[in-house]
Amino acid sequence: MRALSIIAVSILAGPAVAVTDADRVQVYHEFRVAFDARQYDDALPLAQKLVSLTEEQFGGTDRALINPLSNLGTTQYRLRDFKTAEETFLRSVKIVEDSGGGADRALLRPLHGLGATYFETGQYEDASLILKRALDLSRNLDGLFNLEQMSILDPLIDSLVALDRHDDAERAYDYAIRVAEAAYGKTDLHILRPLGRSAHWHERMGRYTTARILYARALQIAEQVGGSESLRTVEPLEGIARTYRLEFVNGVDPSERAANIADPFAPAPELDPAVANSQRLNPDGERAILLALRAIDKAQPVDHMRRGVALVELGDWYVCGDLVPRGLQAYREAWKDFELGGSTAALAAPRQLSYRPPLAAVARAKGDHDNMEEHFVEVSFTVTKDGRTTDITTSATDATESQQKPVLSAIRKARYAPRLEKGEPTDTEGVRFRERVLSKKPRSG
Repeated sequence: MRALSIIAVSILAGPAVAVTDADRVQVYHEFRVAFDARQYDDALPLAQKLVSLTEEQFGGTDRALINPLSNLGTTQYRLRDFKTAEETFLRSVKIVEDSGGGADRALLRPLHGLGATYFETGQYEDASLILKRALDLSRNLDGLFNLEQMSILDPLIDSLVALDRHDDAERAYDYAIRVAEAAYGKTDLHILRPLGRSAHWHERMGRYTTARILYARALQIAEQVGGSESLRTVEPLEGIARTYRLEFVNGVDPSERAANIADPFAPAPELDPAVANSQRLNPDGERAILLALRAIDKAQPVDHMRRGVALVELGDWYVCGDLVPRGLQAYREAWKDFELGGSTAALAAPRQLSYRPPLAAVARAKGDHDNMEEHFVEVSFTVTKDGRTTDITTSATDATESQQKPVLSAIRKARYAPRLEKGEPTDTEGVRFRERVLSKKPRSG
């Protein structure tokens, strides 16, 4: 009787229905609708179902799984489930490699996804290796200057920057510009993004003249396409102003001086006496910010957050040029725009504008560090409403008193942008700053 009942159930249940291509196409379509709408929580179960259907139809190691797994990994990545995304991308890579596809186009997506996942989890060395492999494959398959490689090149650059591999990063930034030029021409708006990324990086490296050359080229393209008061001119104009200010504060990079890199802007024949000081801030910087503000004001409706950013840069310019009242007024105006834009967070804390590290600081120390040991000095102080520092004390340190004194002196000379409260510059107590200093190791024995 038991056997008959099993047979009866089997007959009633009918034969198992095989998965068809049409089934998978339907699920894929539903997945794309959810994914393209950025509804990743809805897209995830559909991506998982598509993988399951593909496994059922073809098996667990078939090449048909490569794209479904890549879709699933990408969805997990967008949901910031990086651990699971890594496992998914690795499985996709393994399927391609096991099928003899070491130079296979099918490797591009999972390698790209895996590298991006490593970057997001701080595994920068692994990210750079995987993304470099994907980039080489892309160039071998589609040519040295194919545009599709840009999506791989961007996270690779970020990984190189995180690893402080400056020479490799510089070459990658330059290459990104060349790829865009090959695809669009040298005067197309698409060049603005790689130019801007490279300029920002050179600026962070202290190569202000090189950054200014890149900003100037971006400005020229923006003006040619949209006119001198186009909103696209705002970012390069702000960059030009910022590099002049930072160069005044921090000095010219010796490598740029040695290479005789020419500034794209000729020195002004006469300096505004209101801005001039012992080192003479170049007034072209102020002019650049004012031009940026003019472009922002011309666009309607006015982007108040963007206007606030430009006014902060103008305030920073004046404060660094010892025109503190004008700087504070610019900050007040910026507050009003940020308030209209919905957030005054940019002015909620003091910001360091100028600081010259002592000679013993890690940032300035030269030569072999093997015979040196590192210490720290943490300083607590008040930033006044006019951006000065007072009440300077050591709050924590493992350095000697003689090592602490130059740090305290450097903070005493530093200049800050003050915090604003209800639209007014305000004193801020308990501001902290930590400096790393080097000293010679004591002789052993």
